[in-house]
Amino acid sequence: MDAASGKTLDVYDPATGEVIASIADAGVDDGARALDAAVAAQADWAATPPRVRGEILRRTFDLLQERKEEAALLMTIEMGKPLAEARGEVAYGGEFLRWFSEEAVRISGRYGSNPEGTGRMIVTQRPVGPTFLITPWNFPLAMATRKLAPAIAAGCTSVIKPAALTPLTTLFLVKLLEEAGLPKGVVNVVTTTTTGPVSGAIIADPRLRKLSFTGSTPVGVQLLKQAADNVLKTSMELGGNAPFVVFDDADLDKAVEGALLAKFRNIGQACTAANRFIVHEKVADEFGRRLAERVKAFRIGRGTEEGVTIGPLIDDKAVAKVGSLVDDAVGRGATLLTGGSAVEGRGSFYEPTVLADVQQGSDILSEEIFGPVVSIIRFTDEADAVAKANATEYGLVGYVFTKDLARGQRLIDSIDTGMMGLNTGVVSNAAAPFGGVKQSGLGREGGFEGIHEYLETKYVLTPDPFA
Repeated sequence: MDAASGKTLDVYDPATGEVIASIADAGVDDGARALDAAVAAQADWAATPPRVRGEILRRTFDLLQERKEEAALLMTIEMGKPLAEARGEVAYGGEFLRWFSEEAVRISGRYGSNPEGTGRMIVTQRPVGPTFLITPWNFPLAMATRKLAPAIAAGCTSVIKPAALTPLTTLFLVKLLEEAGLPKGVVNVVTTTTTGPVSGAIIADPRLRKLSFTGSTPVGVQLLKQAADNVLKTSMELGGNAPFVVFDDADLDKAVEGALLAKFRNIGQACTAANRFIVHEKVADEFGRRLAERVKAFRIGRGTEEGVTIGPLIDDKAVAKVGSLVDDAVGRGATLLTGGSAVEGRGSFYEPTVLADVQQGSDILSEEIFGPVVSIIRFTDEADAVAKANATEYGLVGYVFTKDLARGQRLIDSIDTGMMGLNTGVVSNAAAPFGGVKQSGLGREGGFEGIHEYLETKYVLTPDPFA
């Protein structure tokens, strides 16, 4: 529906700067109406049989497969990623619909005697209630399905607020849910440019019972503070500063391939993107040379063009941030192996870049780059590698390349992250728990664990029936 104020927001193609759509720009009153609808639908949806909930998700998955080219093209136009990567996101995002369609019927509890033998314990799982889901712009489909699918499967209604930069994909997804038979009010989309006031009012409403957010750590901290007033159940997938550790015994060909995936997927605009390449001093020069050769061959352009591997960053602010981080690193003594500049002309493009011998104290080692830039530093031994990998307040994901199985097993425990890729540059999977430690967040999305973020546990004691 239109915003109560009649205001609209424009959605831009970052490759051209052109407006591609104008949609409702919701205000606080519109957010309240969305929550009203979610609250009104909650009881009936919670009482809907799990099989029915699961089949709606499965039908949505099937509809998405039928319209995957349309979904991929929409993402490429509003977000900028190359079409091949957008197709990959459709496949990845769709799997959350399929996975949680199967998990809906596996919500269970337990029954048994208490230890004293004086009664019977019944433990059940029930929907937490109305939820507020805030998604980022970088993976507009996958982040929506990763939150909506478990909420729907668990029996929770929701208000979802996509990023104002990429709202069209969420609207497309929710239209598919509607076509698949999702009742009115179960999912309500709020698109807005006044995020703070709209979100703040929804979070402050005592009828809301769950908040899920994917985005930066500073914003997540503020949301946690707001959520504390009503003791909301929360899950936070926040920033990252992923280490990518290459030992001297690693297969360098595989390490380079893994680096290309871990760094340049989504144009480097991913919380799981490798941020700090920590390479053994014996192979650092060779690794940098091989990686730079591959990066020089990348084709920059609009994501819809044939053969493009690097699309635009989301906007000019992102280009300026990446540029400042690269300039700071070079100014402190880093060696520029390739790239290092914004691309002139229309659109928000930055050259894929490889920096070697980045010096400690450079901003690029402590800040999340969110762009197509590799920063290589050297290490001497395993202890040095672990110390450098853990020298951050973040702990989302890490990557390690080594042929030494025992070393790999040690690093699983030694590197402080919620996830790790061991000899692989991609870890995300709908069947796996996604999330981090330290200031990278709390809670998990995906896997068996994902649906429990939307459930509460209830315990009942009954007298011993044989007493």
